[in-house]
Amino acid sequence: MGRRLVPLTLDNLPDLPNRCRACVFWELDPVSGQAAVKAGTPELEKEAWISAVLLEWGSCGRVVYVDDVPVGFVLYAPPAYVPRATAFPTSPVSPDAVQLITGWIMPGYQGQGLGRVIVQTVAKDLLRRGVKAIEAFGDARWEKPACVLPAEHLLAVGFKTVRPHPAYPRLRLELRTTISWKEDVELALDRLLGAVQKEPALRPL
Repeated sequence: MGRRLVPLTLDNLPDLPNRCRACVFWELDPVSGQAAVKAGTPELEKEAWISAVLLEWGSCGRVVYVDDVPVGFVLYAPPAYVPRATAFPTSPVSPDAVQLITGWIMPGYQGQGLGRVIVQTVAKDLLRRGVKAIEAFGDARWEKPACVLPAEHLLAVGFKTVRPHPAYPRLRLELRTTISWKEDVELALDRLLGAVQKEPALRPL
């Protein structure tokens, strides 16, 4: 099974689920978001947001493929690019952090460690760019896939709560502490990205 994580661009944006491709929950403030939905332009607004972040800051997401089928994605950006974040009771995101905005994995591929590999891939990208930490708003009452990531999942992949809240705690992953598991990240990525290229092992007769 070949698995790979590819930077999100306007070219592979159509590989995101329809509801996510047309969702501007994070990308616009609440008033502008409602206006975009009413005008029927959320997909255009999403494209414009991704284009702006790519041009001004750089890579802001990854798309996960398994055997060339898109099965998940993750979005992240500095808090200045995430207007909705200011509406959360535990805002603001720390100025030295990049916000892990949202992510999704297709149900049939959950529970296979892809969530952890996604976070490790984002961490590796941000370490290279000199970022100190990743922060995210978690949903402590998560019941079904939505724009806000489940707090329990964030805790499971290494985040720590920095501002508690009964519904939307803010969590943080210090990237300097990930240096200790950087070799594990490299190994996981080598296995992940090399899975497509490696020849299958021959079975003994």
